[in-house]
Amino acid sequence: MPDTFMGYYRKDGSVGVRNLIAIIPSVFCSAKVAERIAYQVPGSIYFRHPVGCSQVGEDLEVTAKTLIQIGRNPNFAGVVVVGLGCERFSPYELADGIAPTQKMLATVVIQQEGDSLAAIQQGTKYAREMQQIASSQTREAAPVSHLTIGLNCGGSDMTSGLIANPALGIASDKLVARGGSSILSEITELIGTEDILARRAANDTVAAEIRGIIARTEEKLRRQTQQSSNASRTHLISKGNYDGGLSSVVEKSLGSMKKSGSAPFSGTVQYGMTPTAKGLLLLDSPGHDGEVSTGQVAAGAQIILFPTGRGTPTGFPGVPVIKITGNPTTYTKMKENIDINAGRVLTGESSLQAMGEDIYREIVDVASGKMTKSELLGHDEQFCVTRLP
Repeated sequence: MPDTFMGYYRKDGSVGVRNLIAIIPSVFCSAKVAERIAYQVPGSIYFRHPVGCSQVGEDLEVTAKTLIQIGRNPNFAGVVVVGLGCERFSPYELADGIAPTQKMLATVVIQQEGDSLAAIQQGTKYAREMQQIASSQTREAAPVSHLTIGLNCGGSDMTSGLIANPALGIASDKLVARGGSSILSEITELIGTEDILARRAANDTVAAEIRGIIARTEEKLRRQTQQSSNASRTHLISKGNYDGGLSSVVEKSLGSMKKSGSAPFSGTVQYGMTPTAKGLLLLDSPGHDGEVSTGQVAAGAQIILFPTGRGTPTGFPGVPVIKITGNPTTYTKMKENIDINAGRVLTGESSLQAMGEDIYREIVDVASGKMTKSELLGHDEQFCVTRLP
């Protein structure tokens, strides 16, 4: 198994697997300007979102922390922050939060530039200058201990918990054993597994944190699903999950946790925060695919691993998403969206152990520059900052 990959070293010591310029609006009002800048500069991507103003309290703080953390991700060689000028979350606060990484950084404020066209022109100038510098950077060998992967899933069916998730767990264990990090999340899909996961905690403190995270989520869901007016829409698993052979949220959870393998949990992470430990981590987040991936990228994940039994095409801007399916029929129908056919285990063409090793090698290959299907097709739907009530 490879112990190194070819990545881009950053001044703060982190290593990116992509070398892009991120255009980040501080508020939804500046999203179109950010989009226009990105369209004019090859090698840049933008982060459209509906937040940054008319928020208060912890909801605004989570938005601010998440956008800062996205800008700090090592996949981005430089960042252009685009603000309106009167928003609650100042574009300068966003830039100041990113600045400690020492990456290329510039701020454009529409109201100061004069109008959208002037802001697009100035932002494009900044992004082009950054991209010219970034294009001269070359990949260098780096230990896989610099890698952090996010463990996500969506469109689950019976093959997810039987094949794709356990195979990913084997790959995750291999990365963690080599000093890398894996982030498990989707707390709504871990209900019923708290005792199992807590037994894998590195210490009593982490065990208590795991139980607390899952208990809080379960209580929140209990309150929401008791509203009779919403009863027809509040099932904890989707119609697609039922049709795919899953009977309950606990059955789904028992399969979902398999993504984490067998390594001990070294810590937990709150949404929008930097992990304080390496190894296998539990991120407190909802179950929405986009909110999960966004939280994981904000926590430093350079790659997302995404098992899907029924199939999904989605991707994340600037962060490769490796799609895995344990369903051979899904792979046949959606092979232009799926990277790894773990259904070969079901058909007897591979073993679970061999498939886990294949996934690990794919992680290293993608980290070294191989493009995923979602990247090739331009999918970027998964950026979605979580909101608090």
